[in-house]
This record gives sequence, C-alpha cells and structure tokens, in this order.
Amino acid sequence: MPTAATEQLHPEARGLDARPLTEVADILARAQADASAAALAACPAICDGARAMAAAIREGGTLHYAAAGSSGLMAAADALELGGTFSIPAAQLRVHMAGGIPTGVEMPGGTEDETADLERALADIGPQDVLIGVSASGTTPYTLAGATFAKARGATVIGIANNPGSALLSLADHAVLLATPAEVISGSTRMGAATAQKIALNMLSTLMAIDLGHVHDGMMVNLRADNIKLRARATGIVTRITEVSDETAAQAIEAADGNVKCAILIASGATDLADATTRLETTGGKLRPALLALRP
Repeated sequence: MPTAATEQLHPEARGLDARPLTEVADILARAQADASAAALAACPAICDGARAMAAAIREGGTLHYAAAGSSGLMAAADALELGGTFSIPAAQLRVHMAGGIPTGVEMPGGTEDETADLERALADIGPQDVLIGVSASGTTPYTLAGATFAKARGATVIGIANNPGSALLSLADHAVLLATPAEVISGSTRMGAATAQKIALNMLSTLMAIDLGHVHDGMMVNLRADNIKLRARATGIVTRITEVSDETAAQAIEAADGNVKCAILIASGATDLADATTRLETTGGKLRPALLALRP
C-alpha cells in the first residue's frame, strides 16, 4: 500500500536533527510557504463550497464544522471568528470537535476514533444545512462519521483533506483537496497541512460573506458596532464609503442602532433606519446596489 501523502518523508528531512537550527528554520519556513500554495489549485471547489455556505445562512440553515486534532482547531478558529467579523448569528454555527474544544493545554487524542456522541450532536442537521469536514488524512473516523451522517440527512458536505483520493473527498459534495508537500516532520500535520487548511477555511468563510453582501470594497460592513472599538471601526468604514465627516458618520451609526450597512445608507440619504432596512431587503442585503439606487 502506498504511503499517504501526509506520512511521506520530506526530501530535506535526512540529517535534519544534525543541522544548525538556522538551516532547519529556513527549511520549515519554506515548507510552510509551499503548503500555502495548495489552496490555489483548490479555488474552484472552495468557491462552490462558499456558495453552498452562503445559501445555507441565507435560508436560515446552520454551518456545522466537524474535525479532530489540529484540523479541529483550524475549524474551530474559523467558526468562532464569524460572529465578530461578519455578524453571522451564533445560532447558525456549530463546532463538533472530537473530545470537545480544549480548555487546557492537552489535545484530545484517542477521541478521534470515538463517534458515538456525534450522531446525537448532529440530530437536527438537514437539507438546509452544510457540514464542513476537515481531516488531513481524509480518513479520520470522527470526521468521516459526521460527513456520512450529514450526507444521509440531506445536508451538503464540504470535505477538506490533504490526501488525494481519500474517503472524505470521495463522499463530499464539494471536495477541497489541499495537495500539500510532505511534512518536514513526517506526519506532523499541525504544520503544512494545517496551514493550508487554515487558508482554505478562511477563504470559504470570507467568500461566503462576500456572497452574502457582508463585504464592500474590502471592508466588513456587516459588523455590529456594539462596543467602543467597533464603533470606531464602524465610523471609519462609514466615512470611507460615504465621504462624510466623523461626526456625521457617528450620528448615522447611532440612528442605525449600530448596523453599519444601514448607517452607510442613512449617511448617503436614506430617510431613517426603516427606509435603509427596506432598501437592503430589496437588494438581498447587498450594499452596493442599495447605494447606487440612492445616488446613481
């Protein structure tokens, strides 16, 4: 049986432990850069997956992330940041990590083989939902079990794996192959494989947000300004897009109850929050066409 890609030896691994640390550091850095390029070849599948995620959020569905070990940490990091970055409701996000998200410094180990509780955790998954399964090998029992159950319930499955032809990619509706080179430390997929996974997950969620209309000219226009830091950021966003003063932007944010998209429309001529909200509903939440309708 051929050795899986994630278990192969790196061409510069021989004598690694006898080299100066400066040489090893160079090898490690270059290996990480090489791994990051894996997402480029996966762009079409990533885009398809992002559209499915956006459709699920738009239709009131839920995004379920399922993974174990380092892949689980990458998945959890993406899911946990979606609320603060794009105001994706917490009720539409779930993280299923083998052994649970660590609260200390020990990573759950054998739990990647324990799938008994996963079916119960996914009990309410259905056709309106998406499961993002992440596994470097593409054969992790926990991730495969989650993807298999989700598929059987009619949910859309996005599979992210670093080994071509793996079981996870075979059953996924959207198969994201991240063909990373051999790890400098053989099998240590917290390195290159996880780097590529982090990039792919960030791309999926950011593309999803763009499809939902939560990004305008590279700015996070769907954030809710509910603390001092976010109000300052929101003020900057409103002033950049509308070219009004900071004072006018702050007033618009206040009138919009912290909703940045609505504040931008109010600063651009919308009558009030109700008018701005109606205009966004007409454009499916997308700011650009709503702005063009106000100031063609």
